[in-house]
Amino acid sequence: MWRALVFIGLLCVAAFGTVWLADRPGTVLITFGGYEIQMSVAVAAIALAGLALALALLWSLVTGLIQLPTRLTFASRARRRSRGYQAVSRGMVAVGAGDTIAARRYANEAERLLGKEPLTLLLKAQAAQVSGNREVAEAAFLQMMDEDETRVLGLRGLFVEARRRGDAASAQQYASEAVRLAPAAAWASDAVLEARCAEGDWRGALETVERRTSLGLLDKKTARRHRAVLLTADALERVERDPDGALRSAQDAVKLAPDLVPAAAMAGRLLSRKGDLRKAAKVVEAAWRSLPHPDLADVYLNLRPGDSGLDRLKRAETLSRLSNGAPEGRLAVARSALEAREFDRARDALEPLLQDRPSMRVCLLMSDLEQAEHGSTGKGREWLARATRAPRDPAWIADGVVSDHWAPVSPVTGRLDAFVWQAPPDVLIAPELTLHDDVTADLDDEVRVLPVTAAQEPAPAPVSEPSPAPAPATEPLPAGPKADAVVAGPVKAEVKEEAPGPQPEPVVFPTTPPDVPKPKEQASARRSVFSVW
Repeated sequence: MWRALVFIGLLCVAAFGTVWLADRPGTVLITFGGYEIQMSVAVAAIALAGLALALALLWSLVTGLIQLPTRLTFASRARRRSRGYQAVSRGMVAVGAGDTIAARRYANEAERLLGKEPLTLLLKAQAAQVSGNREVAEAAFLQMMDEDETRVLGLRGLFVEARRRGDAASAQQYASEAVRLAPAAAWASDAVLEARCAEGDWRGALETVERRTSLGLLDKKTARRHRAVLLTADALERVERDPDGALRSAQDAVKLAPDLVPAAAMAGRLLSRKGDLRKAAKVVEAAWRSLPHPDLADVYLNLRPGDSGLDRLKRAETLSRLSNGAPEGRLAVARSALEAREFDRARDALEPLLQDRPSMRVCLLMSDLEQAEHGSTGKGREWLARATRAPRDPAWIADGVVSDHWAPVSPVTGRLDAFVWQAPPDVLIAPELTLHDDVTADLDDEVRVLPVTAAQEPAPAPVSEPSPAPAPATEPLPAGPKADAVVAGPVKAEVKEEAPGPQPEPVVFPTTPPDVPKPKEQASARRSVFSVW
């Protein structure tokens, strides 16, 4: 709009000047070389303007002829660059599509047209990676190291190649150099953190987390959690050689993440050793409210060594109230009641957990309860049989790995704070056995040979107390039409009527002595019977 207004203004000025010259007639006399030229002022003005225009056109023609080679060269370079960037674009698409032949062709064309451009080197390296030519890829990344603007990119490529060939030392060196050149490079800081965690350098890992937080690579909540995990790992490493330092690290971890179970359990255990029972109970109770866990229950029930079973039962009831009747609280009450020989209280605590499908720990506790109250009976062995097919209880899981103990990093990917407390997948659980009354009655007297699945491995012989006359070993049943088949997959175990004739002697379970065994002996007997099933 402003350009239109300026053009109209100039046009008005020109019209005004023309009218002004027409209203004021005059003559212009030019004498040159014996010639006289006389004209009016208007004609002289028009002639002057025409001369200026002709000189301008002549100058443009001369300069155009002089700059013609340069312009031709520039146009050729522009076309060349355009074709080169087009080859880069098509090469990137080919790399993404996995077309190795097209990727190499476009990479060579881009290198021929553009030379050592950063995008050309990147395309060449990626095309070599897709083709599986690691040497060419590393050579391209090394060429990137020569230029400042592509040095970090070259370091990342070399880091990836080093990890692919299993050279952890070189990979760590490249990542450290990249952190020095570009502290905000997330991949480099992640690699440095992972390497320090793998080496067990928890203090160095803490410094890395602090630096990442200051650069904005981690939010405050995640940074606090990572610091708590690293402090817990440091406490676990120092607990034997430096208990006081381990306690300080565990307390700092609890301050940062009160719901971190390993930190709370470690702090509670170390505080109880120092005799600070009230503080230890407070730490464990705070973590228990967030996540009821058997490790916390174990620390809480054994805060003061030498307490009676009734004292531990009272603490277990306190945990159950704090968790509002959560399964872990009921299991803690049942276990403490069993140790205190309060069998009715143990049954009341476990009864709500038997409604749907009890877990393995519930079944084993019921087996211990039956054996402690009634001795070695069919009910106890029935619960052991159900435990083999019961859903698994929650465990520490990270990247598909199930572990009995917590760890600060994943054993698969090295990721920090990867372990979570959850129930493993229930895909390998076989259907429950339906044991009738007549079967459980037979189990009181003898155990017959049961069909096994192809996935089962031979279990060791049960360890039992010595008896005056050991029972002779059983012989396998003869194969015949009525013999149970061995199949791969879940099968139902049945106790069939044995045909008349010579039968193998049954395997007799050792009977328990009149006095009730201690909890450790119960666990040993439970494992021995469990191995038979």
